[in-house]
Amino acid sequence: QVRLVESGGGLVQTGGSLRLSCQATGSIFTVETMGWYRQAPGKQRELVASITGRGVTNYADSVKGRFSISRDNAKNTISLQMNSLKPEDTAVYYCNAAVISATNYRVLSYWGQGTQVTVSS
Repeated sequence: QVRLVESGGGLVQTGGSLRLSCQATGSIFTVETMGWYRQAPGKQRELVASITGRGVTNYADSVKGRFSISRDNAKNTISLQMNSLKPEDTAVYYCNAAVISATNYRVLSYWGQGTQVTVSS
């Protein structure tokens, strides 16, 4: 069984910063790409940023230059540093990971429970 445990999030004013973290735990052989998605009310879930096991990153255009994703492979953990936050960044942020199970060596996609980020104007 694999779980993604998220931390961080909260309420911040426009221009402020927040840091999200996510750790994959459980029966893991290896973790492939990890990333953060977000979903605002009435909108579809969208990719915010992702990072491969080799550290190749990908960002949504709306967050480039403001958000930075990093990874600690030894701890199966990613972090998302969010700077210069805007009200339009308000959403529930979800961690996602593609995990190769140590039990059956299959690749499965897992989601965290979500963490609220609210940016006040």
